Amino acid sequence: MFKKITVATVKTARPLIGAFREDLDAKPASDVPKTSRKALETAAATPGFKADVGEVVFADDHLVVGMGDRSALDPGTARKAGAAVLKQLDRAGIDAVRCVARGDCDDFEALAAIGAAMAEGIALANWRLAGFDGTAAKTVTTHPRLRIDWDRKPLRNAMNAGLELADSINVARTVAATPPNVCNPTWIAKEARKVARDAGLKCTILDHKKVKELGMGGIDNVGKASDIPPCLVRLDYTPAKVSKAAKGEHLVLVGKTITYDTGGYSLKLSGGMRGMKYDMCGGAAVLGAIRAIAKAKLGIKVTALLPAAENMVSDEAYRPDDIITMYNGVTVEVTNTDAEGRLVLGDALAYACDKLKPTAIVDVATLTGGVVVALGHFSAGLFANDDRISGAVECASQGANEKVWRLPLWEEHREFMRSPFADILNSNPKRSAHPIQGAAFLSYFVDEDVPWAHLDIAGMASPDADPVTGAGPSGFGVRLLQRFASGMAGG
Repeated sequence: MFKKITVATVKTARPLIGAFREDLDAKPASDVPKTSRKALETAAATPGFKADVGEVVFADDHLVVGMGDRSALDPGTARKAGAAVLKQLDRAGIDAVRCVARGDCDDFEALAAIGAAMAEGIALANWRLAGFDGTAAKTVTTHPRLRIDWDRKPLRNAMNAGLELADSINVARTVAATPPNVCNPTWIAKEARKVARDAGLKCTILDHKKVKELGMGGIDNVGKASDIPPCLVRLDYTPAKVSKAAKGEHLVLVGKTITYDTGGYSLKLSGGMRGMKYDMCGGAAVLGAIRAIAKAKLGIKVTALLPAAENMVSDEAYRPDDIITMYNGVTVEVTNTDAEGRLVLGDALAYACDKLKPTAIVDVATLTGGVVVALGHFSAGLFANDDRISGAVECASQGANEKVWRLPLWEEHREFMRSPFADILNSNPKRSAHPIQGAAFLSYFVDEDVPWAHLDIAGMASPDADPVTGAGPSGFGVRLLQRFASGMAGG
């Protein structure tokens, strides 16, 4: 891996060029610079090279990366190619590359998007959780830096933007991967302060005492069993100049931040408990997203809320059959203490509606296993109370190459959550429509006139393997949320 990756003008660098499948069937097209045509011909003659996305070969003095079919080229392809290039550079110890542009691209904006995505893929593939190697750790070769050059300044600017976005995604991945004996609500608050200092945000921490004073029964009850008290982290981004499209707009992002989920008294089995450090990936995504929004200087007011708690077991823990009162006065009968994420989210959503006057809310959570059954590790579940915000999220999803699929949220689902003893249940024991239950519960904490979208990312937060991010936390949602905010700002 490389300690630092930068975009810079480099005198001596390994040329890097993309090869399409079409290049294998004929001599390189005229859009390829003469100095690179021989390299493409050599790559095409290399046994086994098919120019598949992410295939990398050395050809003459060039590094040639497969880009698949020319007609299918998009930022997602470039991201995968960038990740593959990084691995080859790491193995070979190459510390400088110069991207070779193929001819005059009429769509300069599209070319810039490809360059940004490739740089992003390079930086995402370079990520590694640091700070936990012991005396028996395997030796990892670390190179001082990697420099990336492109012959046009606007394209270098685009690649810098890609690296910056990757940094924000990697912040989310680092927070998500940090072990729960370190990553607890207090640590989350400290990390939020660091991000705030770095990105020019205002950070406010509502501690456990304040949470109880405000009547946040969800956060209080979920977190009170732990020796580490719960809190609500608030981060505010106020742009230097609000864009014309975003005048009067206030986007609120809410992320489930359960730093460890044992299930509480509805205890998870040991196999189901492993990996529950990732139950705060929604909060990690929101933290990374507001950093990305601030770094991109988007012209829209944004607030991020991270309700942070550990769901533990003790004589202080909440129990099945308890009835708790939430921030907005809604009473909840607890049927399952392992349906805790919606309780902390409910308080944060109600607080947002009451205190922040949002014009749009998006919450992100690893909320249900049911969404994985429904959609697998291919898409996040999307729920919304408004078709316009749903469409905007879907549009941002396409632009970000982070898939979502809208599932229904009907009045019948809300009624399904009714309790005979309190206003609502935190989980209906019948278990049907499981991912929808979570969204239906949350809808009780959002004002009817506030456009709201809920993203259940349980299947996307930590896939077994990804061609760009590998195994472990993916940082899913950061890119999507930045795109969504950019759209609201008129971008």
